[in-house]
Amino acid sequence: MRLTHLARVTLTALFALVALLGLSGPAAAAEPAAADLTFTADQQSVTPGSTVNLTMTFTNNQETDIWFVYQSVQPTWLTTQRKDLKYAFTSCTGDGVTCSGTGGTSLGVGYAIPLAPGATRTVTLTVQLAADSGCNGNIGFYSYLYYEHNNGQATKDMVVNTPETRVACAPATAAARS
Repeated sequence: MRLTHLARVTLTALFALVALLGLSGPAAAAEPAAADLTFTADQQSVTPGSTVNLTMTFTNNQETDIWFVYQSVQPTWLTTQRKDLKYAFTSCTGDGVTCSGTGGTSLGVGYAIPLAPGATRTVTLTVQLAADSGCNGNIGFYSYLYYEHNNGQATKDMVVNTPETRVACAPATAAARS
C-alpha cells in the first residue's frame, strides 16, 4: 500500500513540475555578445595603383574597463607568399588610436585607455597597392589582439582575419591594344 501512495505522490509531483515548466514558456535566448574586433573592407577587388580601406572596430564587451591593449596587424601567410604583391599601409586614422608602422606592410595599434564597458574605437587602415604590383592574387591581413581588464586580473587574446581583397589586373587600355 505504501508503494502505491509513494508512486502517486511522485507522479503528481512530476506532473506539477511539467505543468509549471510548460506555463513559464521557453527560455529567452540571450543576445550574442558583440565581437571584440571586427573588420570590413570598402572593396572586394582592387587594381595595382589603387587603395583599399579596412575599417576595424574594437569593442569592450567586458563588464569592467580595459586598462591594457596590444594589437598588431600583419599580412596573412598566403599574402606573404605572393612576392609580386607590393603594398603598404599608408594611413591609420581614428579617435583615441595611434598606430606605428605606417609606410610598411604591418602595423601596431594603440588605444587610449581606459576603455569603458561598451565603448568602441573605430580605425580606418588604408592600404596602397603599388602601380607595379602583381595581380590575380588576394591580399589579406590578420590581427593579433591581447587586452587586460578587471584591473589586470583577467586577460583575453585572439586572432581575427580581415576580409581578403582580390588584386585584379588593370584592364588593357585602348592605346595598348592598338
